[in-house]
Amino acid sequence: MRIIVAITGASGSVYGIELLRQLAAVEDVETHLVVSAAGYLTISSELGLKKSEVDGLADYRYSDKDIGAAIASGSFRTDGMIVSPCSMKTLGAIANGISTSLVSRAADVVLKERRRLVLVARETPLNLAHLRNMVSVAEMGGVIYPPVAAFYTQPDAVDVMIRQTVGRLMLLLGVDNDLVPEWTGLGGAADDR
Repeated sequence: MRIIVAITGASGSVYGIELLRQLAAVEDVETHLVVSAAGYLTISSELGLKKSEVDGLADYRYSDKDIGAAIASGSFRTDGMIVSPCSMKTLGAIANGISTSLVSRAADVVLKERRRLVLVARETPLNLAHLRNMVSVAEMGGVIYPPVAAFYTQPDAVDVMIRQTVGRLMLLLGVDNDLVPEWTGLGGAADDR
C-alpha cells in the first residue's frame, strides 16, 4: 500500500507523528510524507522533534513547495491520504480546489482520482466557513475525522486516546491494526438497569 501522510500547522501534531510510527510497523505499507512549514513549527513546539526526526519516520519525504513531486500526479497511484492534523487553512484550500502547496495539490489529486482522503480537522469552536468547507470536502468524497476521544473504551491515559484515533484512521484506509478492538456491543448492560 502507498499512503500519503500530511501534517499541517494545527495543534495535535501528535496524531500525525503517531500515525507515521504505527504505519512504519506495518509490513507492505509505503508512506509518503509532506509537512507544511507551520506543521514543522507546531511539531517542534508540541513534541520537541526536529525536522530530521520527523522526516525519518516516512519512507519518502517531499517539500510542501514541491508541486512537481510524485504525489502531485494522479498517475502516481496511492491508496489514499490522511492530513493529520488538518488546519482550517488547509481545509479551505482543499475544499475550494486551491492547489498552492503540495499538501493541497496532493489532496486535490486524491479527490479527483476518487481515492480515500481523510482530514483530521483540528479547530474549535467552528465558524460557518469551517463548516461549509467540511461539507464541501464531504460532498467530494472526503472524510472529515475530528480527533474526538471515544470514552466508551474507558481510556485511562491520553496516549490510549491518541492510539485509538490513529487506529481508526488506519482502518479508514484499509490498514488492519490492533489499536482498535472491534466493538462487540455492551453485552446487555443497558438491560440490567
